[in-house]
Amino acid sequence: MSKAVLSISGLRATVEGKEILKGVDLEVAQGEIHALMGPNGSGKSTLAYTLMGHPKYVVTGGSATFDGEDLLPLTADARARLGLFLCFQYPTAIPGVSTVNFLRAALRAQGKEMPAREFLNRLGAEMQELKIDESFRARYINDGFSGGEKKRSEILQLAMLRPKLAILDETDSGLDVDALRTVADGVMRLCGPDMGVLVITHYPRILEHLHPDRVHVLHDGRVVTSGGADLARQIEREGYEPILGTAAAATA
Repeated sequence: MSKAVLSISGLRATVEGKEILKGVDLEVAQGEIHALMGPNGSGKSTLAYTLMGHPKYVVTGGSATFDGEDLLPLTADARARLGLFLCFQYPTAIPGVSTVNFLRAALRAQGKEMPAREFLNRLGAEMQELKIDESFRARYINDGFSGGEKKRSEILQLAMLRPKLAILDETDSGLDVDALRTVADGVMRLCGPDMGVLVITHYPRILEHLHPDRVHVLHDGRVVTSGGADLARQIEREGYEPILGTAAAATA
């Protein structure tokens, strides 16, 4: 069976009438780990929301397919059923909806429902791996959670749903060293032939734990350069300016 591939070509999108994505080209295969880096305002989060079908982000050109399906006409829930998953930079609180009920409903919506005993056993095992207290089963999703608790909760959802491709939008934002390692270890435990990752980040520190196959730099709405893990290390040493200057010279 061939692996699902996210293929983006010339993707353009606007937010509230302003063009943010100006022709993104990117390809990520199931089973691979790719990092998308870039300075503030380059369009990284816009790309994540556009791929997941947020109605605020309007596609004006180009294409995006996943697992052979055209993503652009699909609703957000249809994209999720296809195997895409988004970890939000700022997860939303859902008062009144417990973690247990949320996860059972999400599995049911994706046709992955399982018997109650199996569900609870698996949930308990995943929570233990992520160092999440048992009390979180009954707590409302992200309601009163700390930053680290929200990110662990997102990775718990990822672990239970097991998508084909997970987009992590600045999952490292606001995490201390210990929480970062726990979250990164959780992602690495889930990665494999059946699940790929596109991690969006400003900083290379999370990539020390995730070991990306490819690193891409987004600037002014376009991928301006790509490389191996050494590209992230170069950004750590030198910042973005030398890389962006080289990319600009190459296209001049």
